[in-house]
Order: sequence, then structure tokens, then C-alpha cells
Amino acid sequence: MLILIELSVAMFGGLLMSRLAKKMKLPAVTAYLVAGVLLGPFCVGALKIPGLGFSSLDDIKSLDIISQTALGFIAFTIGNEFRLEQLKHMGRQAITVGILQAVITSVVVDVSLITLHFIAPRLISISSAITLGAIASATAPAATLMVVRQYKANGPLTKLLLLVVAIDDAVGLMLFSASFGVAMALEKGIISLKTILLEPVIEIVLSLLLGGVAGWLLHRVEKYFFSRSKRLTLSIACVFLMVGISMAEFELGGVKIGFSLLLVCMMAGTVFCNICDFSEELMGRVDDWTAPMFVLFFVLSGAELDLRILANPLVLLVGVVYIVFRSLGKYFGAFTSCAMTRCDSHITKYLGITLLPQAGVALGMALTAQQLSGGAIVRNVVLFSVLVYEMVGPALTKRALTAAGEIKAEGRTNARRRNAPVDIFHLGHHKTQ
Repeated sequence: MLILIELSVAMFGGLLMSRLAKKMKLPAVTAYLVAGVLLGPFCVGALKIPGLGFSSLDDIKSLDIISQTALGFIAFTIGNEFRLEQLKHMGRQAITVGILQAVITSVVVDVSLITLHFIAPRLISISSAITLGAIASATAPAATLMVVRQYKANGPLTKLLLLVVAIDDAVGLMLFSASFGVAMALEKGIISLKTILLEPVIEIVLSLLLGGVAGWLLHRVEKYFFSRSKRLTLSIACVFLMVGISMAEFELGGVKIGFSLLLVCMMAGTVFCNICDFSEELMGRVDDWTAPMFVLFFVLSGAELDLRILANPLVLLVGVVYIVFRSLGKYFGAFTSCAMTRCDSHITKYLGITLLPQAGVALGMALTAQQLSGGAIVRNVVLFSVLVYEMVGPALTKRALTAAGEIKAEGRTNARRRNAPVDIFHLGHHKTQ
């Protein structure tokens, strides 16, 4: 009973806060995050009033299935952007930019934190610095997608952004696995090719295979149903199934086998949208169905931000260095890679700003990094950066897309309604060839 009351209060709180955010011209996702912080265990939740807010981080953790499911739908939606017709024009750019911006960001953060280690060795170890450099490459797809959906952003920058964010997950996973393996080797003196190379490659390959098979099966099964509601139900059931399977982990011959939830659901969406002739209409219905779940996702994300880290000056110092140089890495990494692939000037100028949000993927990496002797500082720095990026990232993404002309300024006519009829692909593909 209390769980249902807490969830309803969370949704009401997020929606009411979004009205205030609209007056301040902030994205709704920022309002949901702020509502989560206010309802969390360090604000209203601290009053311990049953049903009003979340009294502890454990209470929020018990609702993790909602967050995981929402991420599954987010990835499934992003997969819908990988249509072959569009990839023929933007695929090379997306892959090049997706890889280079992540690698450049990782190198920039590595250099800055290793330099900090030599200046003040007690602040951070080299192994922790290397690990944080890899975590810096990750970009949160959820906040980005929510801003795009809220304002119906259209144009070449938006299209490339969604493709790059999707590719970023696979690149970040590889960078983290390699860097974490090196960090463990520095601490224990043992280099494990299994951890550095084999396990991440297996995870990526199995995730893509599982997602591909799921997308194909979804299409085959939905051909036997003609009701829109039944096809919608099948799509939702498919994502539920993929999220559940993606949580499975097991060991085979001493090798850890697991799946990336984002890659599985993204690949399922990609295959489905390319072989199903009614996928666009169906994806629109899925988006409508998932809207309340996304509100809950961001409110819960805000509630689980641990505000106690703000009381630790060492974490704040390392965190500021991390945030500054990650932001520089993302911006100049995107700028350089876009210039190399001859992207439109608006894409080159603004893409890096839209890649700043960081959340779930980075937190998952930080959880793994706790095996290091300096794992606590890694976790706390990532928590601090997530707190900052999730609050300012969506607003910066909105400003960048608006400056690029892909979000119309809201006046008397609702921007979402004005943007909706524009065809993203035909609007910008001549600029990105």
C-alpha cells in the first residue's frame, strides 16, 4: 500500500514541479529530478512520514526495477533511430564521432586526474584516475531523449545526437573494461586479458545478438495480430522480457557472462524498425504509454542522489576537476570529430554541449570500480558529477538545440506542436552527406 502511495506522490510531485520549470523555461526532466531530490531521504523523506517521500536510499533501491524498465524503453526508442535509409547518410559520421568523442574525453580526464595525483598523491591514486577517465566517456541517453521528445526537436543535430548517444554506450563499456583491467593490474600486479578484452567483447556481442533476435521475433509474432492494442501489448511485453534477461549474470569456464540492458533493447528496436512496415506508428503508441514511467524514472533518479557527498571537501575538489575536464573533453572531442567528418557548422558547434548529461551507465561503472582500493573516491566523484550534470545537462541540451534552430522558441504557440510536422531526415540530410 505504502509503495503505491509513494509512487503516486512522486508522480504528482514531478508533474507539479514541471509547471514551475515551464515558467522558468527549463526542461521537464530537470523538474522531475528536483522533485526527486525534494522527496528524497535528505529532504521531505527525512521527516519519516509514511507514504510522503522516500525515507532511505534502500527504499529507492527497492524500486530499481522501475528504473531498469524505463531504461529499457529508452534504449528501445533510441534503437528506432537506426533506420537503414538514415544510416546511409549519417552512419559513418555517427560511428566516427561516437568513438572519437568518447576516446578524447577519456584521455583528457585521464591526463587531468593523473596530473592531480602527482600534485597531491593523497587526493587520488593513479588507478582511480584511470578508471574515472573511462567513466567520463559515458553519456546518459535518458535525459537527452526526454529533452528531444518534450520539445519535438528536429534536424540534423538531433538525429546525429541520438545516434552518437546510442553508440556511446558500447564505446564506454569497452573503454571502462580496458581501463579498469589496467587499474586492477596496477594495484595487484596481474594483467588479465580476460577482464580487459574477452569479457567486454562477449558482453557486447551477446547483447547485440540477443537484441537482434528479439527484434526479429517481435516482428514475426506481431504479424499474427491486427489490433493496435494487442500489438502495443506485445511490444511492451518484449521490452519487459529483454530487461529481465539483461539482468541475468552467470559464469562459464571462469568467464563472467552478462548483458548490457541498453545494447540489448537498442538492438531490438533497431532490427524491429528496419523490418516492420508499421513500426513508426507503433513506436508512437509505445511513447505515449511510457510517459508516466519516464516521470517516475527521473523522480527516482533525483531521490537517490546522495547529498551527503557535498559535505566532503576532497570529493568536491576532485569532482570539480573531473567535471571541468570531462566537459572540455566532450566539447572538443565532439568539435574535433565533427570537423574531421565535415559535419554542418551547427552540429560541430553544439553537439558537444548536448553530450554532457551523465547518470545510470556511469553509476553502474562506479559500482564495479568499488573493487579498487580507491573505489570510494571513484563512486563519490561520480555521484557528485551526476548530481551536477543531471541538474544542468538537460537545460544545456535544450539551449544548444534551440541555438541550432532545431527547437522553436515557445511563445503563444506551443513549441512541441510547431515542431511536430517537420521531417527530421529530409530537413537535414543534405547538410550531413
